[in-house]
Order: sequence, then structure tokens, then C-alpha cells
Amino acid sequence: MSSTELPFVPPANVLPKVGTVRVAEGERLRSVELPGVTLTMRSRPPAREGLPPALFVHGLGGSSQNWSALMALLDDSVDGEALDLPGFGDSPPPDDGNYSVTGHARAVIRYLDASGRGPVHLFGNSLGGAIATRVAAVRPDLVRTLTLVSPALPEIRVQRTAVPTGLLAVPGVALLFTRLTRQWTAEQRVRGVMALCYGDPGRVTPEGFRNAVQEMERRLRLPYFWDAMARSARGIVNAYTLGGQQGLWRQAERVLAPTLLVYGGRDQLVGFRMAQKAARAFRGSRMVTLPDAGHVAMMEYPETVAMAFRELLEEAGELGAQRAEWPDAGGAAVEGAGTDESMGG
Repeated sequence: MSSTELPFVPPANVLPKVGTVRVAEGERLRSVELPGVTLTMRSRPPAREGLPPALFVHGLGGSSQNWSALMALLDDSVDGEALDLPGFGDSPPPDDGNYSVTGHARAVIRYLDASGRGPVHLFGNSLGGAIATRVAAVRPDLVRTLTLVSPALPEIRVQRTAVPTGLLAVPGVALLFTRLTRQWTAEQRVRGVMALCYGDPGRVTPEGFRNAVQEMERRLRLPYFWDAMARSARGIVNAYTLGGQQGLWRQAERVLAPTLLVYGGRDQLVGFRMAQKAARAFRGSRMVTLPDAGHVAMMEYPETVAMAFRELLEEAGELGAQRAEWPDAGGAAVEGAGTDESMGG
């Protein structure tokens, strides 16, 4: 390891506990110990028993909290859980320090195998979208449907606004960045993240902003925060370079589960032009594009994403008696079979 690279962080049982993670009303947290990894799971009791299970996977620098709004809207459709990937949210680093896409996917698979909840409706955003794609390709028995929000799939021409995030993968850059930004407040950092990830940061409520600042303050006290960020960013870059059967686009073509693709027109991290390529790669997929959304449409427009997911359930024949209890979707619809319906906020 280069002397300029962040050091490996020891396992969770020797790390200090830093602050408490916010739990929204109606949510609960629990810790699950698995071979080589401990995961924090955020769940919300379903509106009634017997609903199919769902699992939500966040992106780089995110946490299970990124899915709170969508989980609340879908509690009449699925029995939802969102995980904190190893090294993120309230989950400690993996024992082996493996933050590759494959390493994260292995953690998801271990949880689904151990819990017996599969097959699930699997959701992924950004890095979580790449992870979910790999899980769906290699373990189709674990996935009922796949919903990807701005998935981090390989791009030949990366947007300039995404370059700084990619640079975190370069050994030494994360350490340099921490030194250069040492005087930045948590509020300044949150404003920067929101400007990068949201199509319109003004949609964030004052309460939401305060919660984000508190979470940033907590994360910055974690001794492994930047290490997890740097190694996971490197994992994305490395996944972009893989070819053959391990390539993410090749794995996208192998996905058998009905797939919903959600892209934001103002996404500064995943190119909007990738939407049509994804629609071609995921067989028989449905796609919704949100012209005013950024990188986290499930946080900016959760109602629209929830509606699109219900359309996917209807097409996949998994409605049962649920539809009568769903809120009115306002007549909006999503086109299927790889076609695209643009929907404003």
C-alpha cells in the first residue's frame, strides 16, 4: 500500500461508537452479524402482513436513510428493508477491507441467504445500482424485480461534474482532500453534496437539511469514513474496467427480473445519455425519465418513483389485492418494453 493511501481500518469490535443514527417515525434499526461483515438494517413495518419483501441499496457516500421517503410510500406494497453498506451509515467496515462492487454484492447476497427473505424486490441507487445489477445477474433466484435509480454503470465519456468523485479512487487523493477541506463545516459539505446530487437543492426542506448536517457531523467523526469512500470509489472505477462476463453491461444483459430504470435529466454524476443504453441492455425493461431530477430521484420525487414501481408490479403480475388500497397516481403512466416516458416533477 502506498504511504499516501488511507490506512486499513480494523474490524468493528475495536472501533469507537460515534453518535446515534437518525431513525424516522415508524422505522426501526437492527444489526445483523454475518461472516466477515456486520450490517445495519433499517426497516418499516408493512401496512399489513403477507406483502412481498423488498431490499433497498444506497449509493456512494449514502446510507439507508436515502430510502426512507420511498419506503414510507411503499409500505402498502412491500415489506421493505434498507441496508447500510459496509463502512457506510451505521455499518462498520468489512473485516477484509473489500469495498469492491463484488465485495458489496457479496454482503447483500450473504444477508439475503441468511435471512431467507429472497426473492426480493431489489432497489439500487448509483453504486447501489451497480451492486444490485451484479446481484440480479449472478443470483437470479434472489430477485423478483429490479429497480435502478441512476445506476453507476460504465460510461466511456464521464461527465466533468463526476470527475472529482472518481478522483477519490486515486491513492492519496482522499487523504489530500481531507487536509485541504479540514476547515469546512458540516453545513458547507452538505450544501456541496446537495448541489451535486439534487436537480434542485431547493426542494430539500429545512428539517431535511438539518438532519443531513447532523448526519454529516456524525460521519466525519468516524475514523474510517474517508477510507470507505475512497475504496468504494476505487471499486466503481475498477468495475468500469472489467470486461467479459464480469463486465456490468454484460451482466445487465443477463438480468432476468423485470426491471425499472429511473434517470434524472439534471444528473451530474450519471450521464442522462446512458438511459437509452440501459433500456437496451436490460431486456424488456421499463424506463422513466425525470427531466428536473438529479442523481437521487427517490429522494427528490419519491411519489413518482413509487408510482412507477407499482406500474412495474402490475406488469409483472404481482399486484394481488394491493391495487385497491394504493393512492391515486393522478393518471400518470410509464411506458414499458424499453420505451421511455418523460415525467416532470
